[in-house]
Amino acid sequence: MTRSSWIVGFGALAVTGVVTAGVWTGTAASTQASVTTPGIVSTAVPGPAGVVPAGGFADVVARVTPGVVTITTERRASPQLTQFPEGFPFGGFFGQRGPRGGRQQPAPSPKERGLGSGVIVTTDGYILTNNHVVENSTSIKVELSDRRVVEGKLIGADALSDLAVVKIDATNLPVVAFGDSSATRVGDVVLAVGNPLGVGQTVTMGIVSAKGRATGLGDGSFEDFLQTDAPINQGNSGGALVNTNGQLVGINSQILSPSGGNIGIGFAVPSNMAKNVMDQLVAGGKVHRGKLGVTVQELSGDLASGLGLDGISGALVSDITPGSAAATAGVKRGDVILSYQGHPVRDSNSLRNEVAATKPGSTVTLEVQRDGKKGELTATLDELAVAANGRQLRGEPVSGSGKFGMTVEPVTPDIAAQLELPTDATGVVISDLDPSGAAAGAGLREGDVIQQVDGKTVRSGEELKAGLDAANDRPAVLLVTRGGARVFVPLRAPRG
Repeated sequence: MTRSSWIVGFGALAVTGVVTAGVWTGTAASTQASVTTPGIVSTAVPGPAGVVPAGGFADVVARVTPGVVTITTERRASPQLTQFPEGFPFGGFFGQRGPRGGRQQPAPSPKERGLGSGVIVTTDGYILTNNHVVENSTSIKVELSDRRVVEGKLIGADALSDLAVVKIDATNLPVVAFGDSSATRVGDVVLAVGNPLGVGQTVTMGIVSAKGRATGLGDGSFEDFLQTDAPINQGNSGGALVNTNGQLVGINSQILSPSGGNIGIGFAVPSNMAKNVMDQLVAGGKVHRGKLGVTVQELSGDLASGLGLDGISGALVSDITPGSAAATAGVKRGDVILSYQGHPVRDSNSLRNEVAATKPGSTVTLEVQRDGKKGELTATLDELAVAANGRQLRGEPVSGSGKFGMTVEPVTPDIAAQLELPTDATGVVISDLDPSGAAAGAGLREGDVIQQVDGKTVRSGEELKAGLDAANDRPAVLLVTRGGARVFVPLRAPRG
């Protein structure tokens, strides 16, 4: 679907930034299948949502707050490397260069402590939160509304929706009932509940400012946010966004801010998406998403006019993956997808989310416009592949078994421009890396461009794999471009 940049951390937002609403602090170490989740309480509270009650929200808050928890986590941070000897040939490649005579040694592994929120959604202890709250955590503790602190177990996480499910060993817990986020309207009153900045459980009020928002913060993420002006700050991540009936309509996730603090632009994952993801994680520990195999872009007024469209709704197909569901169905570059399964396509992001929410293997109908004429196509969806870190897999795995632990894709003119390489640059760029794999162990990083293996130019994942396999028992020597500099890196296949 729409192709967002896979390069993480290669740029900075100049004026404002979208930030996740969690808190991490560092301290140095001293040495779609339809599934029903058991225990969900879906009792609705009578009365129209979005209406301000005459007596205020005290009754709603009293029902909701016992089901919202504080989550504290610990994780290991990357060790800081100290000095390199003067003239060490790979000093600039691996980190900062130290003073004369220094020796590169890893500092003691530091720990990072995180703070976020979560929502109890079943009486037997399943808790919804954000993936970024618990990602890479070595310890998860959950503080309940009665001040008890219990150990949490990560059941499953989905980086593409920024959702995770944590389980605690408890029964007869208070829950926040799911509401229907699709029924939420712009202008409805909502309450945000969480633990901002660690001050303690806090309730704020606002309205739904917009629906169907995408911030583009995540790499390949599926975003269909509810936007709200209910004050959300760091620490609110994973907390509840509820309507005035006390029903869960969103999981607070991000804020847009020049300073990291609230300015009235917050984003919540809609509850319908959250429940679908949670059900799959609880049932099988993994989220299955449909894949059509197209790259689509937004329509502008001029594009719509040039294509003879009546409006600017729809998604323009700019590329098709060979052999994909779309290619088999007969979708062509330049087609405009107007509807999916009979539902009008608002824009490229909405199409991407609808396809992802459809079970792989499903047969779907597409209404397309081509050369001024409308027609209908039928496609059988593939399954979206994800990398080891849960992100969308776009490139080519270097080996089917993941032997080297990296995924690459050919350098295109667009990628070359993003990496500030010459437009005619060749090679393959690392789009995903397994931290425990051989490539990471050799010092390679996401965003590195591999241009040669043992002196031979590589232009694809197949050529890279062939070059690495040809090295047999000796390490292959890679010519790598990183940050405008070229270095040689030896890479040996793991034994066994």
